[in-house]
Amino acid sequence: MSKNYEKIKNYYDKGLWSKTRVKNMVIKGVITAEEYKLIVGEYVGDISMGGGYSR
Repeated sequence: MSKNYEKIKNYYDKGLWSKTRVKNMVIKGVITAEEYKLIVGEYVGDISMGGGYSR
């Protein structure tokens, strides 16, 4: 796990971060696509596409 995985998971689980914000962390290389899947429960998909701010 990356050093920021637990912190980002905690933010998402508390409803402080949306899927889009977590996805941005994959784009920036802060977490991996696999860690994204563990956090939000689905594959990251096409990371070049934007998205809404829904959870």
